[in-house]
Amino acid sequence: MKIESNSTELILDSLGEGVFTVDKDFRIQFFNRAAERITGYKREEVLGKICKQVFRSSICPGGCPITKVLESGRNLHDMDAQICQRKGKLIHVKMNAAILRDKGDEPIGGVISFRDLSDLELLKKNLTREAQFCGIVGHSKAMQEIFQLIQEIADSDATVLIQGESGTGKEMIANAIQQTSSRKGKPYVKINCSVFPPHLLASELFGHVKGAFTGAIKDRPGRFEIADGGTLFLDEVAEMPLQMQLQLLRVLQEGTFERVGESITRKVDVRVIAATNVKIEQALRDGKFREDLFYRLNVIPIEIPPLRERKEDIPYLVRHFIRKFSLVSKKKIHDITDEAMDLLLQYSWPGNVRELENAIEYAFARSTEGVIQANKLPLVIRQYQSPVREVVRSPVSDEARSLLALLEKHQWNRTKVARELGIGRTTLWRKMKRFGFVK
Repeated sequence: MKIESNSTELILDSLGEGVFTVDKDFRIQFFNRAAERITGYKREEVLGKICKQVFRSSICPGGCPITKVLESGRNLHDMDAQICQRKGKLIHVKMNAAILRDKGDEPIGGVISFRDLSDLELLKKNLTREAQFCGIVGHSKAMQEIFQLIQEIADSDATVLIQGESGTGKEMIANAIQQTSSRKGKPYVKINCSVFPPHLLASELFGHVKGAFTGAIKDRPGRFEIADGGTLFLDEVAEMPLQMQLQLLRVLQEGTFERVGESITRKVDVRVIAATNVKIEQALRDGKFREDLFYRLNVIPIEIPPLRERKEDIPYLVRHFIRKFSLVSKKKIHDITDEAMDLLLQYSWPGNVRELENAIEYAFARSTEGVIQANKLPLVIRQYQSPVREVVRSPVSDEARSLLALLEKHQWNRTKVARELGIGRTTLWRKMKRFGFVK
């Protein structure tokens, strides 16, 4: 089987992913330009050769994607593999595979597309080096205390309740707890309790048997069974209906449950990490969250402060996101102006770290030069007016008086004040906060 249409070849050659086709004997019949670029082989070098002799992939001996597609009748998507480049270097790729058929629907070969993940691995390596702890950037005292707590509880199986506003990184904290725990090599299962209606949430958590409800066409294990021996992360746990809270309490207390529609009691060993952005105290007062469940979950409490309360982390986060998006977008943007950084420092960040990341991504989309300018930030940040507290008229320190005088001299331009003082903007902001000049 050969691809002979010039238009088809032009289309396939324009793709960013590598594409090759094989006949029924697994001999390569087509090899596009991206495949040449990724592998280092020229088209004429591989045509007619058996694909496994060219790629020497880690999956060739027993997991050939074309063979799997033939056996299952279904296309394969995002299959992890390693292939060997022409110079002998192993690279990590993601593969898709499908069967090629003739007009009579008979299989005549296969087509595989693949993409090189080397850039993504480089991104991960760079971000890990920039990050402070398990991929989390946090240089403030509050975040350092959280990192220390996570390390201290590494050998514990006690339940953890993470509280914090939306966008503060609760799932990243949960991931860090799991990665540093004694169960890090065991199953790690996540579920968002707010996205399922009550009857489906019970099935998702505890499983069901065939015929338990409409659509239950076969037995199915729940997340607790899948996570047996490992860790279960319950996101938005305060959104769980009261009846489900009672069932969760039983699992936490006794380690037992029943599948929906079944009377057989099953036992599991699961460490639970829960998270919520709901004010638990208010939910308890309103009767929307069980007090006994709260105390069972809140053995190890972790409160993530909002970004507006740890603005000293903002410059580090900004550098982290600039590095990230420069690698992802291939743009040579490596810094941000003082004016733009000042705007980011004075903004209140109701969406927290997630909103900051979105703001930097927005600026990247609009920027073409090597430095992010203030006018490339989102309008809501540029137009934000930082609330300034009235200075206390009772006696204050000489340092506070001097700082206030400098701020007024420069019309509260923090960059100019910091430059005159010979300190960084972050240090200046901390002084302003200590003296009550900013919220």
